[in-house]
Amino acid sequence: MGFLKYLAVLPFLGILVGVPLLNRVEPLVLGMPLILTWIVYWIVLTSVIMAIIYLFDPANRDRTEHRQ
Repeated sequence: MGFLKYLAVLPFLGILVGVPLLNRVEPLVLGMPLILTWIVYWIVLTSVIMAIIYLFDPANRDRTEHRQ
């Protein structure tokens, strides 16, 4: 359960730490400024991390077993 808490902190730290460090227009990545690319990357990664947390959370596992 402890690793889920650390996993949930990653998106927060990615945005909080990464945005001030990468606040520049150049280089362009896929036609977007670096800062926008970083934010889009963390939005997608946050969805993946939250899905992992949902799957491994014991409270959610108990709830899905009762439905079947």
